[in-house]
Amino acid sequence: MSGAGWVEAFLEMMAVERASAKNTLTAYGKDLTDAQAFLGARQNSLAAASAEDIEAYFNALSDRGLSPATAARRRAAVRQFYRFVLGEGWRADDPSRRVEAPKKGRPLPKVLSRREVDAIIAAASARDGAQGLRLGCMVELAYASGLRISELTALPLAILAQDPAYLIVKGKGGKERLAPLNAAARGAVKAYLEVRKTFLPKGDAANPWLFPSHGKSGRLTPRRFAQLLDEAAADAGIDPARVSPHVLRHAFATHLLEGGADLRVVQKLLGHADISTTQIYTHVAGERLREVIETKHPLAKKS
Repeated sequence: MSGAGWVEAFLEMMAVERASAKNTLTAYGKDLTDAQAFLGARQNSLAAASAEDIEAYFNALSDRGLSPATAARRRAAVRQFYRFVLGEGWRADDPSRRVEAPKKGRPLPKVLSRREVDAIIAAASARDGAQGLRLGCMVELAYASGLRISELTALPLAILAQDPAYLIVKGKGGKERLAPLNAAARGAVKAYLEVRKTFLPKGDAANPWLFPSHGKSGRLTPRRFAQLLDEAAADAGIDPARVSPHVLRHAFATHLLEGGADLRVVQKLLGHADISTTQIYTHVAGERLREVIETKHPLAKKS
């Protein structure tokens, strides 16, 4: 079997045995293609690469101006690929094993205050007619339930038509979780459903998506929602660089913890497999609480 066949077999294993999401498989496929291109320029390949080749590739990632998260994912894709190849007996060694991953601090997520989230929701809802009802509904849902942008834009109409108190969301790896809906979000959904037909493509009355559109996919894309969210942030007087669909998810988690929610509960609501992923929000909440004490407590020293 060729190196290309190894990659295909690896991705198939990730899909079948680990139930990896489609986006994850696409990203890993691109990461391994990137590694193969680098090795090809060195007259080598994934199948025959030495430890020195892989070390050179990992070092090159740091020099290409990639974000730390992208570089880390590409290293992880190569490492997992070679562990799989070694397990299948196609190679007798793992050339990525001796290469140490660079140590880096994990950046704290950007966080919006509750007042800022309220301002964005108000600005989104203030848009004219159906556009405002749709955008306001999307922001309310994202913040109320901690949904990922891919989960939000892929919501089917059927699960919200009956005014549920919570959603059953299929997240990363195909795992399902419960996502709560508060009264504000449910009210926003009801108002939006009255005008949803405005966004239906012509002749597509049976469109299954909660947020349909005239695009190829038949539903509003994550990119378009991000653009609309930027516009709402600007209307609210907030720098759009501080706002993104994922920042709304961060705000959901941080504000729950600030309100006294249990970390394990927040982990379940976010759909994190490992609680260490959720624990980063405790640092954010702690910073916010320290700031409140230092600026609002009557005995705090004035600078």
